[in-house]
Amino acid sequence: MKGIIIATGFLSILLFPSCEFKLAQQERLAREEQERIEFAKKQEQERIVQEKRLEEERSGKMMPEEGKEQMKQEEPEGQEREVYNRYINNSLQTGTTPYRRYFGGNTSCKESGCSQIKVTTPDNSDVLVTIKTNGKVVRHAYIGADSSFTFEVPNGTYQPFFYYGKGWNPEKEMKRADDTPILGGFISGESFGKDSPQLLNNNILEYILILQQNGNFSTIPSNSMEAL
Repeated sequence: MKGIIIATGFLSILLFPSCEFKLAQQERLAREEQERIEFAKKQEQERIVQEKRLEEERSGKMMPEEGKEQMKQEEPEGQEREVYNRYINNSLQTGTTPYRRYFGGNTSCKESGCSQIKVTTPDNSDVLVTIKTNGKVVRHAYIGADSSFTFEVPNGTYQPFFYYGKGWNPEKEMKRADDTPILGGFISGESFGKDSPQLLNNNILEYILILQQNGNFSTIPSNSMEAL
């Protein structure tokens, strides 16, 4: 674009040599110089703002949007804050069946053919395990962090679901696929996982859960609608 402007200006000099052209040329050059200065100032201001933002993030005065959202979830206000403070350190005993009123308790296998499902939890999260067959929960148990629990089941096909979290609130209402109410859930760090249905025949199926990427067992994402 600059080459075209220069060529046009040179042609104008040949055809209309005058003081008016020189004045217009000076004005154009002055305008371009002013635009260049303003653009440089704008870039410098943007650089200063960016450097200040990065410095604030490093010093903890400011955090990325993801961090703000996470803090908002972990530190609720008002009535939610009261519930949070009341239950955040509440953990049930391993083997407890908090959904007994909905699914019944766990029983030992008295069939001619029995198998076991053993679950070992991570050291940074409690886990509520539900085990389904034909879409129905037939076993469930609360397992504290860094603990293990073994279910006994008759031979058959079973699908386990893993509900991770911290701070058990017995009054929390959970969502279910059939819209029937069920009470009891974690108030912090919630996540759901599952494994594919497994055929058991006089054997032991063991899960060692690690709540991090690239663990030795990777579950499939799930939700309360599937797990309960």
